Amino acid sequence: MVGHDGAHRLGWLGTGRMGVEMGRRLLSAGCDLAVFNRSMAKAEPLIRLGAKPAGTAAELASREIVFITVGSSDDLISAVLGPGGLMSSAAAAPQVLIDCSTVSAEASARVRAEIAGRGTALLAAPVMGNPKVVRAGKMTAAVSGPRDAFDLAEPYLNMLGDGVTYVGDGEVARTVKLCHNLLLGVVAQSLAEITVLAEKSGISRQAFLECLNKSVMGSLFTGYKTPAYVNLDFSPTFTAALLRKDFDLGLAAAREHEVPMPVAAVVHQLIQGLVGRGYGDSDFAALLQQEADSAGLLLVSEHAEVSDGLGSTDTLSVLLPNEEEGGTGRETRSPLALQELPRPERGSGPFGRPRGGLQQQQQ
Repeated sequence: MVGHDGAHRLGWLGTGRMGVEMGRRLLSAGCDLAVFNRSMAKAEPLIRLGAKPAGTAAELASREIVFITVGSSDDLISAVLGPGGLMSSAAAAPQVLIDCSTVSAEASARVRAEIAGRGTALLAAPVMGNPKVVRAGKMTAAVSGPRDAFDLAEPYLNMLGDGVTYVGDGEVARTVKLCHNLLLGVVAQSLAEITVLAEKSGISRQAFLECLNKSVMGSLFTGYKTPAYVNLDFSPTFTAALLRKDFDLGLAAAREHEVPMPVAAVVHQLIQGLVGRGYGDSDFAALLQQEADSAGLLLVSEHAEVSDGLGSTDTLSVLLPNEEEGGTGRETRSPLALQELPRPERGSGPFGRPRGGLQQQQQ
């Protein structure tokens, strides 16, 4: 239990959507947390909950344990090693830096080596989940680095969700995350294929996925993606472009270790096709749309209230990207909100559908 004597002072560097949700969980557990973001407006949700604002990233160096969530390998190097970065002051250095971002092993190794001379240990802790999963307490993470640093940080890491797994030293957690996301893409494509087969056989997507989720083949993932597949909500939780990046890295690792991955290689090309068709910024669930187009199936939202298995229901709308809980609460349709169209008569176009496929309303 934190909040007692001896609890560590924590810092959080980078308060995007993931950082805010993860920091929120630490604050709700009573942790002493200071936060910094280049745009401090994005840290406001945590400050309202009691986090202490830091004037610079370097101010967080006086905290014993600092978490970081950034968007890229370059951002990690800049935020930690750059001018004004976390380690830019000689006055203080944290005991442990926990990087929860998905970055390259090379960038992580560079940071690890450079901060070691200051007595700071780096834990690579890429997370499995998105902001909604974090909020539901279902996030997990693989963690690698010095075991004593993990033992120190483990109580706080476990507060972020369903628990963490120590997987070894160095950068091996990065490989675990890549393997996880390779499976993510393969399962998403398979789910798209069988859902389209069921619908072309006359079964509603809602009925088919409800049955699947009740079976031994159902999972937290299939349940979580059911609202997107039923109601065609491709507002991004994890974009197709980001999934393509992870497949690029994962297949490169497979070549390095001489591991054949024929199924993942095919899915890689399908994801590339999805990005090439303009769905790069959409959720990877848009694989369903691509599969339906290939099968000559016109998809229409079923407008059903469907559980996502995380304790909430799909409302066919999403908060604006910059809004957080406690904001205006104004809702907007997904950037790829889908117009419901009547099913066309056979012969009205290729595969019995209008030319151009499913219409989309761009906002």
